[in-house]
Amino acid sequence: MLSMKNKYIVRSRISEAKFREILKYFCTDIEATKIAKFTKISEVSLCKIFKQIRILMATECEKISKFSGEIEIDESYFGAKRVRGKRGRGAANKTPVFGMLKRDGKVYTQIVKNCSANELIPILSQYSELDSSTIYSDYWKAYDGLVDYGAKAHYRVKHSKNEFANGKNHINGIENFWGYAKHRLSKFKGIKKDNFLLHLKECEFRYNNGNNSEILYQKLLKLIRKNPLKLNWALFNKISIAII
Repeated sequence: MLSMKNKYIVRSRISEAKFREILKYFCTDIEATKIAKFTKISEVSLCKIFKQIRILMATECEKISKFSGEIEIDESYFGAKRVRGKRGRGAANKTPVFGMLKRDGKVYTQIVKNCSANELIPILSQYSELDSSTIYSDYWKAYDGLVDYGAKAHYRVKHSKNEFANGKNHINGIENFWGYAKHRLSKFKGIKKDNFLLHLKECEFRYNNGNNSEILYQKLLKLIRKNPLKLNWALFNKISIAII
C-alpha cells in the first residue's frame, strides 16, 4: 500500500481525515475494539497508533512545572483485585505509585519501588518548591519530618481514626484522582506491567486537561502535528496480539 500525505503520521497509510476521526474517538475514551468497527481500521493498527500517542502524553507529563502552594500527596497500589492476603500498603503483586496534586491545579504521578521516605521524599523535592508549599498527607511514616526537609508547613489527616477531612486538612483531591484512574484502567481487564506506565500517564494527562474530549482533541492534534507519529506499518500484519 502506498503512503498517503499525512502531517500527523510519517509515511502514513491512512488519510489525515481518517486519523482525525480516530483521534476524536480516542479522546472520547472509546475502547479500541469499538473504534476499529467505527473506522474500519484494524484493532492491531489502532493499538500501535494509540501506544505512540500515549508515549507523547507521557513525555508531556514530565514537562510539568514545579508545584507550589497547597499540595496533597499520597501513594496508591495498582494491580489485579485482591483475593486473599494483605490490603493496602505492601499488598502482593501490586505496583506502588506516588502522587502529588496541587489544589486547583494538576496532578503528577510516578511509579516507585516502594513507599519508603528514601523513595518518596526525593520525588516531592524534585517536583515541588517545598519552602513555599503547604503539604497535606495522611500519617504514613514516610512523611514524618517534612518540615525538616524544607516544607513551609505540613498537615496530616488520620485515616486510621476515621478522619478524612477537617476543613482544609484533607487529601480528597489526590484520592479522587486515584479513584478516577483505577476506574478507567479497569476497563482494560488487565494491563501488562511493561505498558502500565503509559496507561497511568494517559490518565494523568486526561485528568490534567479536565477530561474534556474537545480540549484533549485539540491539544493532542497540535502536539502530534509538532511530533508526527512514526509507525512501522510493515509489522502490522505480523502482530497477532494488540498492544493495549
